[in-house]
Amino acid sequence: MGTTGTTQAALVAANDTDALAGVIVVDCRYSLGDDSAGRAAYEAGHIPGAYYLDLGRDLSGPVAAHGGRHPLPEPAEFAATLAGLGIHRGSEVIAYDDNSFAYAARLWWMMRSLGYRAPRLLDGGYSAWLAAGGQPETDIPQVHPCEAPDVGTYTGLYEREEVRDALQAGGLLIDSREPRRYEGLEEPIDPVAGHIPGARNKPWQEVTTSAAQLRDEAGLREHWGEVLEAEPLVVYCGSGVTACVNLFSLSVLGRDDAILYAGSWSDWCSYLQDTNE
Repeated sequence: MGTTGTTQAALVAANDTDALAGVIVVDCRYSLGDDSAGRAAYEAGHIPGAYYLDLGRDLSGPVAAHGGRHPLPEPAEFAATLAGLGIHRGSEVIAYDDNSFAYAARLWWMMRSLGYRAPRLLDGGYSAWLAAGGQPETDIPQVHPCEAPDVGTYTGLYEREEVRDALQAGGLLIDSREPRRYEGLEEPIDPVAGHIPGARNKPWQEVTTSAAQLRDEAGLREHWGEVLEAEPLVVYCGSGVTACVNLFSLSVLGRDDAILYAGSWSDWCSYLQDTNE
């Protein structure tokens, strides 16, 4: 797959055993339909030396009436979680999942947002690593904690009112969900179907190939088109998780300034129930 230098820097090939050596590897596998499935998959077999971070427990905070289904954890709590695995601001981290970056990209965004060295993502995920001859292990690696750094607040994200302001100022809002959810034809998770008025649909699954690898530069530029020129560019999904896949793909094309609506549709529609907007 032809890639730019930026793309190559952001990704690790599944057969690159040298890249996986001497770094901290994090398994981010998860299933929205079964909260225990990711941990179970990790315990059944993972890349040697990999630690596990759970979307619901480690990469999300407590759910409230508003804020979405997967609100971000408090920054200091997340920094402590990373420190428990020996991850400091300068640590070299490689993250993977088995769902086209859906959960590894969440870790990528969170670490980058708090000023950590951005993780690289395993292209094609765990399945590609197995197909390349990877030999999984079931041993849980020993952790070597470090001191958690002082962190501020997450950067590069908007709350609901900021999304409204951005739209009124002529910004572009991207809905990352599947077309049928965007169009309001079905809604399997949230209590209200539809999308934020003015949003355009760019499904997160379309930035990867059928083999769960990131599309090459030409494919990504064709996919995003004139969206790459939008200012500001705000991205959301159902709960602020898979939108990070779109943000990752935008980043490798140079749009590091694209903004996450962290609460996403699950936050937006929680107000619709109250106000009938």
